[in-house]
Amino acid sequence: MLVGERRDLLLTRLAAEGKVLAKDVAAELGVSEDSIRRDLRDLAAAGLCQRVYGGALPVSPAVADYASRTAIAVDGKDRVARVAAELVRPGSTAILDGGTTTLAVAKALPRDLEATIVTHSPTVAVALLDHPGIDVFLLGGRLFRHSAVTCGAAAAEAAQAISADVFLLGVTGVHPEAGLTTGDAEEAAMKRALARRAADTFVLASAEKIGAASRFTVLPLADVAGVITDAENVQELAERVPILRA
Repeated sequence: MLVGERRDLLLTRLAAEGKVLAKDVAAELGVSEDSIRRDLRDLAAAGLCQRVYGGALPVSPAVADYASRTAIAVDGKDRVARVAAELVRPGSTAILDGGTTTLAVAKALPRDLEATIVTHSPTVAVALLDHPGIDVFLLGGRLFRHSAVTCGAAAAEAAQAISADVFLLGVTGVHPEAGLTTGDAEEAAMKRALARRAADTFVLASAEKIGAASRFTVLPLADVAGVITDAENVQELAERVPILRA
């Protein structure tokens, strides 16, 4: 089998099964594991898969820049947002992560809601300007343009003063084995810092993020109260974390 054919096979297997194990494919094709690992490394460099220990997982389309993500899975994000908005109770304090799904949550909140919203997303803060009953606290820090959020030491330090009822977390990948992931190390650290300041963390995950993975771990599935998703096939995920259907 030619190298190109082998890599096509790896991508087909990845799409069909949701993961590739280098050891298994090497034995099936009668080639060395090193050959399969090189294939996966090159595919990952081309943005076609996410390498993990022992193999690879599907890459998340949500790692695109902020402007591009506004056009991805718009209906799914809106469905997830409507369910998530119900978790922000009157009189409560909620942390809203950055991203296009949490922006949809902000827009889905009732106009007469009285609550406190903490966010490190300028776009989320601006979306709440027409909610007179919501007190908005915007965490400052270095602006990470890719996701339009603040990160870094200043933002993480500001987060330490927060005590919230719920954190609505956005990630780029939700996988039964890899857990919750995102594409940037500092952004992952900021998400962890915010999760530590809330009694409950719920993950916002439209269907394209389920079964996908990115480079940096945010949290294990055991650390969250539930995943809100519109995905249909989540049986394996549901064995590890509560699912809220959108």
